[in-house]
Amino acid sequence: MTTPSSEAPVADAATADADFRPDVAVFILRAQPFHFGHQSVIRRALEQARHVVLLLGSALQPRTPMNPFTHNERAAMIRASFDEADNARIQIVPLMDVLYNDPAWITNIRVAVQRVMARIEPDRPDPEIALIGHSKDESSYYLRLFPEWQSIDCDNYRGINATDLRRAIFDAGGDLSDDSAPVLETLREVTPEPVIWLLRNFMAQPELANVVEEDRFIQNYKSGWAASPYPPTFVTVAAVVVQSGHVLLIKRNTRPGLGQTALPGGFVREDESLEDGVIRELREDTRIKVPEAVLRGSIRSTDVFDYPKRSARGRTIAHAHLIQLRDSTSLPQVRGSEQRPVAFWLPFHQLDPQRMFEA
Repeated sequence: MTTPSSEAPVADAATADADFRPDVAVFILRAQPFHFGHQSVIRRALEQARHVVLLLGSALQPRTPMNPFTHNERAAMIRASFDEADNARIQIVPLMDVLYNDPAWITNIRVAVQRVMARIEPDRPDPEIALIGHSKDESSYYLRLFPEWQSIDCDNYRGINATDLRRAIFDAGGDLSDDSAPVLETLREVTPEPVIWLLRNFMAQPELANVVEEDRFIQNYKSGWAASPYPPTFVTVAAVVVQSGHVLLIKRNTRPGLGQTALPGGFVREDESLEDGVIRELREDTRIKVPEAVLRGSIRSTDVFDYPKRSARGRTIAHAHLIQLRDSTSLPQVRGSEQRPVAFWLPFHQLDPQRMFEA
């Protein structure tokens, strides 16, 4: 999922007429969690098309209050909500977010659909494809990105919002064990019963208990800014230190993102420049055994990461500095302490997006 971009294609996709029957209907969703609104769209897709491809966005991310469930858990919710015959026509594919490159995200979608159709209908090289969604909400953005596809418009079923469901679950402390609890009554109104059964099992996992604690921290963090006359905007720096096919990372020892992997960095102080801030944070977080002058002289480029929802804490603009150290047979020594995060070098090929904090 990406946000609307002024550089995104603006041509409207052709709207399908009532008699149009595509080979495949494509639905982009997050399903955090799955509810009757999603189910209604999928049922419409099954009525219109021979096959349905569900692209589960925000896949392969760490668990967060916004994305608490993995793509496999969300796929299980969907499968449990349809019978065997319908499931035979439904294909579910994880879709990673590409927040700063709409063309790459669009290409990923086209490739995913093409691969699915080549597998299930290899004798149809040019299938009729339609994108299904609600044209008056955020998904209308998607409908404009694929002008060569038809579109199927759906009503916004009862105005159900997954954000409200997550809020109800977190406000209940993640406890779904009591049948008479208000949170269960809320879920029964908007969620298939098999999904509730799965949610109960999922929320009993230690990983989800950690997400509940993370949400509690975030809510308390935001309450500290409640009296501010304006919503706060935070400015941070991140050091992308690379050498010999490795990148320097830390393991966070505080919330948010407790236990997750991150780039060295943090908030910019009011009396320092961005460069001063990133060098200070890098040395504090990692105690890297490289002279400060060498670190400064190794800065090759900077970039800004300003997706409005990239941080659960609020509007956070990150300034990343690429620090390219000279390749060598040994990597500079780094270490942490009881007060600071654990620092370590990781080969590029071992990077795991499911463990990266606010990447």
